Amino acid sequence: MKYAFAKRVRHLQSSAVRDILKVVNQGNVLSFAGGLPDDELFPVEAIEDSFRRALSKGKKAMQYGETEGYYPLREVIIERMKKKQISGFTPNHVLLTTGSQQAIDLFSRVMIGPGDVIFTEEPTYLAALQVFQSYEAKIVPIRCDEFGMDFEDLQEKVKAYRPKVVYVVPTFSNPTGRVWSFERREALVRLAHRQNFVIFEDDPYGDIQYTPGGYTPMAALDDGTHVVYTSTFSKTAVPALRTGWIVGPYQIIRMMSQAKQANDLHSNSLAHQALYELCMNFDLDEHIKTISKLYGHRKDVMVDSLRSSGLETMSFVEPEGGMFLWLEVDPQINTEELLQEAVSRGIAYVPGAPFYAGTPQYNTLRLNYTHATDDDIRFGMKTMTELFKEVEQKQTDKVSLS
Repeated sequence: MKYAFAKRVRHLQSSAVRDILKVVNQGNVLSFAGGLPDDELFPVEAIEDSFRRALSKGKKAMQYGETEGYYPLREVIIERMKKKQISGFTPNHVLLTTGSQQAIDLFSRVMIGPGDVIFTEEPTYLAALQVFQSYEAKIVPIRCDEFGMDFEDLQEKVKAYRPKVVYVVPTFSNPTGRVWSFERREALVRLAHRQNFVIFEDDPYGDIQYTPGGYTPMAALDDGTHVVYTSTFSKTAVPALRTGWIVGPYQIIRMMSQAKQANDLHSNSLAHQALYELCMNFDLDEHIKTISKLYGHRKDVMVDSLRSSGLETMSFVEPEGGMFLWLEVDPQINTEELLQEAVSRGIAYVPGAPFYAGTPQYNTLRLNYTHATDDDIRFGMKTMTELFKEVEQKQTDKVSLS
């Protein structure tokens, strides 16, 4: 039978990362593709205790909950955000979501119509691009350097396109791992106020820091009117609880809550109650320090392996936090075309092309280091760089013969 799908499905695309993981899971392959935290570090006993505490409240713990999510957990989130200098909000400004991915989708559902302009970093989080495309937005990429969006390019395009939303991952971004400077953050917030657009600040990795000090979220530089801020417990507690949140102007959060009612009534309220108990009875901040220390070490192992590989044509910015390293290699190397060969040699990465809203750079790739041992990282980087050197040599030989 030929099914008459809605016209909007033509904008739905499969995730490059999910497609790669399907291949990886079929065999004995070391994956540097997914953004997976290390399951060996999951606080299993604390999670078990948290669920016991939640269930000890009896049948009420298993009943339907509020669309906005478990109120005491929203109170905890407000207090945790105050530590990031994000203040001026109440629990009524917070919506708990099924991961921060749902926050992106619900925001887009209530804010984005066909043809509405969204600015993104170039490159940017590919799953956000999928969502924006599904709502038929016009996505305009902004040129970036190691400090954030290039403001000359941004201001020119603001005049040309009049964006409705600017989507950014300013702290340990996905995919590049870079950090916006304070000056660029402050300047974007000021520009949003002058030009009347909304900043969507996506911050799933901000707590995973390898160097002392912190980074000021854009939401902390706003007056509560132009920035919405989303984060998640997936990277710091456990992904399976599927709990993220979004905070921002009440009118936007209220409209997103209504959209969520039509979507799934509410997220997993039992998980919310368990997370509340975890936050109250477990030192989550100390746990975050523990995982950050190990992830920082693994990042060092990957960086050292790459620098000692002898692959002179590659470049990267060493991340100061988060879960990813972004690599650029010789322009002759197409990382999409080489992925299958890499998998056959026992490793996987994410080609960089799907992270671009504009013209893709096929000589880029994203590497994850948080879900691999030191030995696996060393083996993986050696295998990968040897493959790239082989391609470079073939290209050199081809030029010599011609």
